[in-house]
Amino acid sequence: MSINLITKIEHDNTLLLEQIFDVPRSILFRMFKEPEYLKRWFGTYGWELPVCNIDFRSDGVWHYCMKCVDENQEHYGMESWGKTFFKEIIEPEKIVYTDYFSDSEGNLNKSMPSPKVTNEFIDLGNKTKLVSRSEFDSENSLQTVLDMGVIEGITQTWDRLNDLVISLEKK
Repeated sequence: MSINLITKIEHDNTLLLEQIFDVPRSILFRMFKEPEYLKRWFGTYGWELPVCNIDFRSDGVWHYCMKCVDENQEHYGMESWGKTFFKEIIEPEKIVYTDYFSDSEGNLNKSMPSPKVTNEFIDLGNKTKLVSRSEFDSENSLQTVLDMGVIEGITQTWDRLNDLVISLEKK
């Protein structure tokens, strides 16, 4: 369970998420850019990231697949593909991108919401505050992802991220 995830809705179409991680900013930022780390935390419990093709730079693209590998989950065997277009990367401060649902070939699903996401990594010394702002084109688009369980999903995903950074710090 997440210790300090804060969620808010702003302007009816923006989801704001904040969490403090007990790790320096440069380490947390690295977790978002390197496939070897993304594969270890990105996704909810019981899901893996078998495909993680990332060109981490402004104007780069990340095409990935999340797959349910937990036989006890109703979605066992299901794949969920996504494609991210990076707009701006300022290491280790900020990542701005547009996030889409896609298929395995990288074709975008234009019928699903595609938020502009800004992740800010705020330096707190030995800790980092991650602020993620997802701007949707409408209140309805935001409601669609809320109904899909985005809060539970990001809570589990960031919990996995937190577990990873703690385990790395212990080494």
